[in-house]
Amino acid sequence: MGDSASKTDAFLVCGLGSLGQYCVSVLKEFEVTVNAIEASQAPIWELPELPTLVDRLLIGDCRQPALLEQAGIRQCRAILLVTSDERVNIAAAFAARSLNPNIRLVVRSAQENLNDLLGQQLGNFVAFEATQLPAPSFALAALDSETQGLFSLENQRLRISTTRIRADHHWCDRRLLYELNTPNRRLLRHFRATVIPPATSFYQWDPDTRVQAGDTITYIEATEAIVNVPTVYNQRRGAWQEMHPVLLWQTLRQWLSQFWRESTQTQRVALLSSVVMASLFISGAVLYKLQYPQLNLQEALNVSLVLVIGGFDNLFGALTMPFPIPWWLHLFSVGMTIAGTLFIGILYATLTERVLAARFQFLKRRPPVPKADHIVLVGLGRVGQRVATLLQDLKQPLVGVHAIALDHGVLPQIPLVTGNIHGTLARVNLITAKSMIIVTDDEVTNLEIALMAQMVNPDCNLVVRVFDPAFAEHVTQLLPTARILRAYALSAAAFAAAAFGENILSLFRLNDRTTLVTEYNIDATDTLNGRLLSDIAYGYGVVPILHQKSTREPVRLMPSDDIRLQVGDRLIVLASLSGLQRVERGNSKAPRWQVQVEKAVSEEAIFEGAGAIARISGCGIGTARSFMSQLPGTVPVLLHKHQAQRLIRELNKLQVFASLQRAS
Repeated sequence: MGDSASKTDAFLVCGLGSLGQYCVSVLKEFEVTVNAIEASQAPIWELPELPTLVDRLLIGDCRQPALLEQAGIRQCRAILLVTSDERVNIAAAFAARSLNPNIRLVVRSAQENLNDLLGQQLGNFVAFEATQLPAPSFALAALDSETQGLFSLENQRLRISTTRIRADHHWCDRRLLYELNTPNRRLLRHFRATVIPPATSFYQWDPDTRVQAGDTITYIEATEAIVNVPTVYNQRRGAWQEMHPVLLWQTLRQWLSQFWRESTQTQRVALLSSVVMASLFISGAVLYKLQYPQLNLQEALNVSLVLVIGGFDNLFGALTMPFPIPWWLHLFSVGMTIAGTLFIGILYATLTERVLAARFQFLKRRPPVPKADHIVLVGLGRVGQRVATLLQDLKQPLVGVHAIALDHGVLPQIPLVTGNIHGTLARVNLITAKSMIIVTDDEVTNLEIALMAQMVNPDCNLVVRVFDPAFAEHVTQLLPTARILRAYALSAAAFAAAAFGENILSLFRLNDRTTLVTEYNIDATDTLNGRLLSDIAYGYGVVPILHQKSTREPVRLMPSDDIRLQVGDRLIVLASLSGLQRVERGNSKAPRWQVQVEKAVSEEAIFEGAGAIARISGCGIGTARSFMSQLPGTVPVLLHKHQAQRLIRELNKLQVFASLQRAS
């Protein structure tokens, strides 16, 4: 993540299938050395230029330590284990760690629980499932709406939206672009209908431009909080904190509150009855032990158990009392037996309800196929199921199509049509569907279904999953209006970025390029250490969306540009691959703008103006006060354009007159 140049820039990719080839291609964009190991003697090159990109290619089993040594494992910064066999990837990860204790392990694996355990054991380890990473892109492409990205951070859902401004929009002719930035929103792109800026930067817009009809605006916004019990406390805290009595009590209270809200009347009665019976059982054992000291603990517990399960007649069923007993204890024993009988009845009722509910659930049929304005999802493998779940979260009408029947517990809330493709398409109301997502594992089948769908419904928004880039070009020619998404090309960006030590939280397509949600944890050698967020944002072309001083401090969404990063800080940004490259190399764009200050109307304005200059430009407060005492003059720090314009606005509010000029 932009560490010092002492680290080697060599990387090793194991497995040159579709994903591996794309990973090599992306890594070479960073101008690094890339070696590779492939099991096949004659790899199929889906990317024709790939043989020229690999610096050293070895054929063999990447699990063999000797072959890893030959590939330069000890000099590599990271190894990407992206074969199609998870067992090979995991075994090779252990071999790589034994040879190079410091190497970064980036593994292709869908075993989430195992990945967590391996991360704890191996360290410096990250795992992704290549087929599931692009699932949000497929889901959002089918919506054909304003939403281009959707992900969650710290129990907060964030959405990336693109809006075409109409004359009746509440921003039209009323807002300047910088005014769209709020504590919950950040502007990403803006362009007029006739002038479209390049998609290589987030800041190709002028903050002082007025929003007009016909403009297109892309922004990220925090939309809603996500309730997730009991994630109130940061999971990174120590185990001793997790066992703290206050935390345990709050967790129990939250669980009880959630149970009470979501449970049925019978379940609530069962819970209360269980608490009462447990109390009676313990009380009975204690009372009998105190009244009859000669009884040991096991005998006292046995007497209490007999009474709570309705065994009063076993103890006192004779004509005369078998042993002397006080009247109050005798009465308490009768109460225990009555309560136990009632509890057993409630227990039977609860079990009966569960059995009947399970039977009805088993017999419950899936919902009917929607009539119109729905999405047809073809292929319900791992990718398809993930896409379906996302569309359900977005409350989109949906029907699934799969070659074979699924277990009833898989996506039970969506309609499902199974069988031969030609027959199923006639049963999903395709002619009135708004979109079709085709994500089977066979790209030829995907093309066939897409062509059939276009014939039936030319207005249907088609989203097609392909793998081979040459095949993708042919599909694009046949279906020019369809969204053709190359699954492994999307995933490779996350694998490559993770190889540099970044924590990739999510990815999505924005303006036909892959955008990564990337987390940085600042250390002493980091190129981001000690810099203002404004320098990072405008210098590297990334968008800071979350900042946290330490794990004990609250997080800040859409943080201020004036925050200066320190060791231990946590920062999450939106970044393209080019932005990540600039951060990795420490290649920040140089500021080229100056602020000319003419005069201040009062001594108070001079004092406040010095504070604004120090805060926004990052210069020392002494330097800023010295400058303000010698007006007119030019602020002695070069600034990025957005940064300089913001400083001018702040100074004008303080009655300090300033203007913008380009540095000579």
